[in-house]
Amino acid sequence: MLPSFLLTLREGVEVSLIIGIILGTLVKLDRPHLRGSVWLGVGMASIFSLGAAVIIHSVGASFTGRSEEIFEGVTMIIAAIVLTWVIFWMNHQARNLNQNLEADIRTATSDRGRWALFSLAFFAVLREGIEIGLFLTTTTFTMGITMTVLGALLGLIVAIAFTSTLVASISRMQFKTFFLSTSVLMILFSAGLVGHAVHEFNEANLIPALVNPLWDVSQILSESSALGQTLKVLFGYNANPSLTEVIAYFGYYVLILLIYWFSSVYSSARDEIPMA
Repeated sequence: MLPSFLLTLREGVEVSLIIGIILGTLVKLDRPHLRGSVWLGVGMASIFSLGAAVIIHSVGASFTGRSEEIFEGVTMIIAAIVLTWVIFWMNHQARNLNQNLEADIRTATSDRGRWALFSLAFFAVLREGIEIGLFLTTTTFTMGITMTVLGALLGLIVAIAFTSTLVASISRMQFKTFFLSTSVLMILFSAGLVGHAVHEFNEANLIPALVNPLWDVSQILSESSALGQTLKVLFGYNANPSLTEVIAYFGYYVLILLIYWFSSVYSSARDEIPMA
């Protein structure tokens, strides 16, 4: 329940924040009559996102045996890639999210009006909705659909309540700390997805285990215990992992550090370039 709660909370805050900024900017621009186009975009995107989530889950449920293991592994890898991209993109955008969106909204209301606002809201929600659907599909593999849905609903409710209390002071919002702290949890979750995906590929004989198990700490912390189950769902804990599973898990952290280092170097170099 906790992984789906955290995932939906983070993505829910992001999409609620975007919609809140759009509605708040319309009030600033004295265009409240255009709010209907925004809500229509939100509603249509929500329906499409729900449909996509149902399709992804239905496709997964149709597989059995080796095919099921491969599907779960591929889905987890895709989710980890998307989640990693979202982490870096959102942390980069958080500082200027308000200003960038306001500029887009001003252009939309002056040029194309209702259709542009509908598109802005639709694609913002659709992107987040499909991401949530993909992430939640991966959590059902380890914690079941009931707990996944309950956690997702709770996360969405908290996200809406959280952002609703801040819409009135939208120009003063500082979400960098929030997204930074949740990014740490999401990186841990992504590493677990990568490790679990390799575990599925080991079972499907797509990736050799090399050494299986590399260690076995089941007597110390069993996966069937309350703590073990929590760590497994959250961070991909495996009491007796294979060598390739461990390599993939820690290799993900090395990759994250390299991406962060290169992005920092690039940003520093760009900032040092003199303006013409």
